[in-house]
Amino acid sequence: MIGLKTYGCANLIESLKGKKPFFICTTATTATCKIPKISGAGASTDLMVYTPAGDAEIMVFGELLCCDVPPQTISDGFSAPTPAIITKGVIELTNIPFLIANAGLEIKPNVPYISINNEPGGDVRTGNAVNNPEKIFKNAKVIAKEISKSCDYLVIGESIPAGTTTALGVLTALGYDAIFKMSGSRPENPHELKREVVYEGISKSNIKIGNFSSFDAVRTVGDPMIPAVAGMVVGSKMPVILAGGTQMVAVCAFIKKLGIDFDFSRICLGTTTYVVRDKTADLIDLISQVDEIAVNVVDPCFEKSENEGLRNYLKGFVKEGAGAGGAILTALLLGYSIEDIRKKIEEVLERI
Repeated sequence: MIGLKTYGCANLIESLKGKKPFFICTTATTATCKIPKISGAGASTDLMVYTPAGDAEIMVFGELLCCDVPPQTISDGFSAPTPAIITKGVIELTNIPFLIANAGLEIKPNVPYISINNEPGGDVRTGNAVNNPEKIFKNAKVIAKEISKSCDYLVIGESIPAGTTTALGVLTALGYDAIFKMSGSRPENPHELKREVVYEGISKSNIKIGNFSSFDAVRTVGDPMIPAVAGMVVGSKMPVILAGGTQMVAVCAFIKKLGIDFDFSRICLGTTTYVVRDKTADLIDLISQVDEIAVNVVDPCFEKSENEGLRNYLKGFVKEGAGAGGAILTALLLGYSIEDIRKKIEEVLERI
């Protein structure tokens, strides 16, 4: 397909062409996003906790209801719109069924959603990041088991500010070489800050790096999204596209560490070329450390867009989020062209 490149085996993605998808955006927040300069997933640090709610409102109603400032990434006078705009465009273009899942939000969106967990995550520096990862995982399994009965495959995205930091926490605790390999929402990636807060949280635990269980890693330095998406992956009876980048590697690592009988050939990643091209990260190396999981990379060709905000994606802004990469991949699988997709995204952005 034009606009798609696959790293690893392409058998799964080829088998999903023309099949019936169901899209889920898993939303959550943690106090980690309130650490200054840790994330760019919002117009300011104070507004970070509103980003997932705003993303959900944009995807469902096409308008912002929870606050006055739309989710966006701003740096050095440049800005780029939330990737929820991309996902909204795909949803409108394809009319695929979708829902919003609350895995632990501080600010609830003014839209219908399904609740996996109501408690937001804490600050990873405390070593007490998530209070109930086992319950989140269990609830998510039930939800995915039921949803997957009505579709051919699930597409699961996420919206959680500072999610690359908490994903780094989980990967590090589980013993993976992830420092300086996680992506970020700004062109400048605060690797040192992420490393410092993760190691501060791990130091509050009596568990050595590499000896953490999946649940202990999340409990200590993770976020509620990771066990929620992992639970949906394990609970699904159908194949799953993990719609995201380096954060979804943490989901895969979480599942791997569970030690259950799980076939990784029935899942793959769907992300944007902006993540794979990120010179401050290394998605392909990260996922190869976990298992032989294919990474499907879509290029929306925003260099052809007349919208400056979308063109700023090429400068390292945003890159991924709200399931954007997986949403574009789904549209391609349904037979839409990159040009169709980009034009719809531009239309939605102009309207919103």
